[in-house]
Amino acid sequence: MSKDRKIIYCVDDAVTTLTVVKNTLAAHYSVFTMSSGARLLNMLEKNIPDLILLDVEMPEMSGYEVIRIIKNNKKTEHIPIIFLTAKNDTESELTGLSLGAIDYITKPFSPPLLRKRIEVHLLVEAQKRELIHYNNNLLDMVETKTRAVVELQSAVLETIAELVESRDDITGGHIERTQRYLRVLLDASIKHGAYKEEISSWNIGLVLQSAQLHDVGKIVVSDTILQKPGKLTEKEFAKVKEHAEFGVKVIEKIKKSTTEHAFLEYASILAATHHEKWDGSGYPLGLQGEDIPLLGRLMAIADVYDALVSERPYKEAFTHREAVRIILAGRGTQFDPVLVDLFLSVSNEFYAIATSGEAGGHEGGAGI
Repeated sequence: MSKDRKIIYCVDDAVTTLTVVKNTLAAHYSVFTMSSGARLLNMLEKNIPDLILLDVEMPEMSGYEVIRIIKNNKKTEHIPIIFLTAKNDTESELTGLSLGAIDYITKPFSPPLLRKRIEVHLLVEAQKRELIHYNNNLLDMVETKTRAVVELQSAVLETIAELVESRDDITGGHIERTQRYLRVLLDASIKHGAYKEEISSWNIGLVLQSAQLHDVGKIVVSDTILQKPGKLTEKEFAKVKEHAEFGVKVIEKIKKSTTEHAFLEYASILAATHHEKWDGSGYPLGLQGEDIPLLGRLMAIADVYDALVSERPYKEAFTHREAVRIILAGRGTQFDPVLVDLFLSVSNEFYAIATSGEAGGHEGGAGI
């Protein structure tokens, strides 16, 4: 057995689940299965794994009880834990996440999705350890190490963004593209003097970095909803809408463990307001006009454009020309009129970004 193979413990009272997990992960990881929380705790006295998959509903000791014990032990508190459960409600997910779980996977799960999410989480953990290492050695060669920390911070953000996208892989590249669209709109605003005073007070580099977290709240939305091939019901759409408020909660939790809040302040605004509409019909707060933070109004155009030109399970991709017309039709209702005018002036640059990746259907001409 290779020493480089990561060790994963899977704890579930259902033999079927243990078998599926073992068969899914054994080719890439050293997988050990256990049928109870007590056996897991006994195993942790001897060996520490790289990650634990933990069932919530088990006899004698629930997953919630087990994670409380693990997180209250200095020796084991750092172990990343992913809950496996048949429950599919927001309250249960929030309970698990508040206790220290890093993710929440509903059963039955897709084996490829399970592998992807474990891969991403293990990468995040490795980068967190690297970040701690750099922070402990910042006194030596301060400039070099500071640069390394910034690069690592960016890598961690990108990994978190990748985790969000892996739950909705139809929209692959969405976060990167919206970040680039936002850069184009900011450049146009600066060039034409639109909202000049406010934008001049921003750290543009941090704004763009924080944009990667605008959809982080999607982590709370069920896989069955995110990947549904048809139209969402009202109840399902209500669940999707919760991602804006939950995204703020995630970012606020991160802020509590760091003293560097500047880019998180931007991220919180973007997460909270990128679905607000100029006429007040958006969510979650129903803000109207310039009461919507400028960051949210900018991201709204970038986000909607990418959604329009990207294929979704429930629709074909619109052409660039059709997407521009739809955004123009939303001038003064869905979008800030000033920003729509700026968007029209740089729509060819949006088209170039969209066609440089795999957003979907982009034919129909770059101009309008």
